[in-house]
Amino acid sequence: MMVASATLFGLMAVAIRYASHTLHAFEIAFFRCTFGALFALPLLRVHGWQILRTQRLGFYVARCLVGTVSMLCGFWALVHLPLAQAVALSYSTPMFVTIGAVLVLGEIVRLRRWSAVVAGFIGVLVIMRPATADFSSASLVALAAAAMSGLVTISIKFLSRSEPPDRIVLLTTLLWVPMTLPGALAVWQWPTLEAWPWLVLSGALGTGGHYCWTRALKLADASALAPLSYLQLLVVAVLAWLLFDETVDRYTVIGAVIVISSSLYIARREARLARAQHNDPVIAKGEPQA
Repeated sequence: MMVASATLFGLMAVAIRYASHTLHAFEIAFFRCTFGALFALPLLRVHGWQILRTQRLGFYVARCLVGTVSMLCGFWALVHLPLAQAVALSYSTPMFVTIGAVLVLGEIVRLRRWSAVVAGFIGVLVIMRPATADFSSASLVALAAAAMSGLVTISIKFLSRSEPPDRIVLLTTLLWVPMTLPGALAVWQWPTLEAWPWLVLSGALGTGGHYCWTRALKLADASALAPLSYLQLLVVAVLAWLLFDETVDRYTVIGAVIVISSSLYIARREARLARAQHNDPVIAKGEPQA
């Protein structure tokens, strides 16, 4: 499921790039959400209308508002940056999750995880190269998308305690449609005939990737699945080279290795502490090397 999710999200990035030849990124995001919602509707047939019933609608709305900002920034970055660089910067999300866990959830993070966060941001600087002529302000937009995605990830930690994954997928995709509409209207132009297939495909791939991702997290530990999620970068790098003649420079490779290593360490450390807390909350609370 996680391999399928990473592959589908990688293919979605390619579909977005093709659609961007004639459309603004904000409009692409709206159509991705619209067609994504249509492809999610079969879940209603599986579960019935009761799948939409929730006591946490306000939380869903807040989560989707943040997710909308993240999506618009992420799509804009995919259009204006080399695909591999945009995806590599998106992998900084776990670092923002760690910071958000301290500020929002009140978690205690000690030296090892803070060191991983610092190392991850060094990797981000290597990718962005802010002091060189190769620096692009679009990379800051990609970083903002990762930060917002970190908040969304924290919100999922809350929702997954009481909400089934299919409800999260369906309600999220439905709420995204009206939330992305204002941005699309600001830059609106009717899609050309050649753009429609890519818009439909981006919706199908995005919903399929989201579905496989939530299912994978339900079936296995997130830290075990994390290495497989980085397959998306390989898919994107290969397709960007074959289809758009984009090459991956050494700074993106080095920075991506640092960011991914940092993210993997954070994921495994959090999983270890979660298991320790489950087995012995007192010991976990006093864990000296978190």
